[in-house]
Formats: sequence, C-alpha cells, structure tokens
Amino acid sequence: MSIPRTLIVMRHAKATPFAATDHERALSSRGVADAAAAGRWAASHAVLPDYVVVSSAARTCGTWKAFAGGAGCEPEVVVDQALYAAETDGALEILRAVPSHARTVMLVGHNPTMSSLVHLLDDGGADPAIFAEVMAGYPTSALAVLDVDGDWADLALGEARIRAFHVGRASS
Repeated sequence: MSIPRTLIVMRHAKATPFAATDHERALSSRGVADAAAAGRWAASHAVLPDYVVVSSAARTCGTWKAFAGGAGCEPEVVVDQALYAAETDGALEILRAVPSHARTVMLVGHNPTMSSLVHLLDDGGADPAIFAEVMAGYPTSALAVLDVDGDWADLALGEARIRAFHVGRASS
C-alpha cells in the first residue's frame, strides 16, 4: 500500500525587472506581499510542506522566505542550483530525489517549467473548474496542489491529481 503524498508547485512571486544578472533579481514589494498571502492561504487550507526545494535565484529564495513567514512553517529546505535552469525533465528528477520521509513537498521555481510540470503530472482527473484555472495561466505567486500516490522516487508523468490552484495576492 502506497503512502499518499502532496506536492505543491509554486511559481516565484513578482520580481524587480532588473539586476546585475537574472539570477540576482529580487522580489518587488508586491511580490513579498503576494508570497506571504499565498503562505497564509496554504496555512488556512492545511497544505504546509515538510520539505521544500527552492531554486537558487534571489526571487525564488525571497518567495520561499515570504511564503514561510505567511504560513508560519519551518520545514526542511534545500536550495537547488539545478532548479534555476531546469526544464520539466530536470524538475521531475529533482522531485524523484526527494527523501522518502517527506510527505508534503513544495517546489518553488520558474515558469514555464512550473506550469508545464503541473500539466504533465496531472492524471486528467482534476475537478474541471480547478483544471480550467490552471489552464488559464500560471502567474507569479501561483501554486498548484497535487495529490501523489506513491514514492517520490517513482513519480511519473500523468500520475498525480491537481487538487487545488491558488494565486497569492495581497489585499489592496
């Protein structure tokens, strides 16, 4: 019998348009507020990670920091240089390397990889309204919550189900 697991796939929050390098682009003030709002949503829906993989870019690290502050959680966090430039196959390999003790894993990365990963992992059984939201776009601070049945090492395309989709936006 396999253990049910949860995967949260989040696109980084709104970043500043310029920095010395793309890797160094930090979050804008709106991005910080939106990521914190996403964290509050996750806490209110009892979707808190116990293991997080974050791209090494400044904007993803800032997204995680603001999300964690909003959610009030302190899971095990790995900053992964490879996730910064990873395409879907690379992101899937990163997920397959997650320790088996992790039950709820969060991946904080970049588009188009994050949205592509969600689409490719989905088994086609998501609620049509939720799937329509995912199909409408994956803006900054968006996160999808997927149910995964099995070990991370065995994660395959088409073997997860989108349970929820949310875009973190701070109140004006």
